[in-house]
Amino acid sequence: MKNKEIKILLSAPRGFCAGVERAIEIVEKALSKYGAPVYVRHEIVHNKFVVDDLKKKGAVFVEELDEIDDKSRPVIFSAHGVPKKIPIEAEKYKMTYIDATCPLVSKVHREAENLNKMDYHLILIGHQNHPEVIGTMGQLPKGSIDLIQNENEAKNYKFEKKNKNLAFVTQTTLSVDDTKEIIQILKERFPNIREPKKEDICYATTNRQMAVKNIAKNCDMFFVIGSRNSSNSVRLVEVAKKSGCLNSQLIHSQSKIPYDLIKNSKTIGISSGASAPEILVENFINDLKKKFTVSIDEVEIIKEDVVFKVPKKLN
Repeated sequence: MKNKEIKILLSAPRGFCAGVERAIEIVEKALSKYGAPVYVRHEIVHNKFVVDDLKKKGAVFVEELDEIDDKSRPVIFSAHGVPKKIPIEAEKYKMTYIDATCPLVSKVHREAENLNKMDYHLILIGHQNHPEVIGTMGQLPKGSIDLIQNENEAKNYKFEKKNKNLAFVTQTTLSVDDTKEIIQILKERFPNIREPKKEDICYATTNRQMAVKNIAKNCDMFFVIGSRNSSNSVRLVEVAKKSGCLNSQLIHSQSKIPYDLIKNSKTIGISSGASAPEILVENFINDLKKKFTVSIDEVEIIKEDVVFKVPKKLN
């Protein structure tokens, strides 16, 4: 098989975004400032490799604050954001907490709060049970925000609060194209619905989807390196399929590389989710090099230079 030539189209930008880099840096700086253990509520980002690496350095991951035995130790909130009640709970326990919520998620939180203060009823377009959705919905009083997940739900949404105006915000890691369809339906049904001044889907999600869309049609197979619970990674697989490469799949920590399928391909595409480190892409390519003669063409559609600063208390 080693004589079989495979061309790799490497999608760029890919991998870590500024929010993920900041969140990981926050955990590492907290460990260096406070020593181990430092607790983290929920996976800091949705990637097993990253989480396992931080565990080795002394981070302890919990789902809720009451799981933390030693409340004198600091706790970090994950990049996905948390409901309002979580910092209040941390204060009740007199815990030191550091918020690693991505600034672009925090922007959606502030947007939702401001609209609520202006007496709008809110719709959040997003995926049920995703931590970001739980965090955004948890910024507002119960009953003042509804979740819509797909076009069907948008078509059937009943808005009965006639004395209120309607507005929407979105999860930051959605499919750009799918979200446009949902928004279109809502605008047709509710012509006065208020939309965000600036799109809520973040720059990194948009760029990675555009980059995949750009090359997927030229690929026999497409692979996205990322975790199964990573929303933006799963969306990239969907984008690759919709853009013309039906044989697209996620490569996660338990995946076996489908060499038998790859050997029938001339060109494969590779990208990675915003929470996947570049070393996982390198490892995947190195595994392919053991079996095939590989040529690589990186196709970059835009340069990213966004950087988010860590909280001052860690410097």
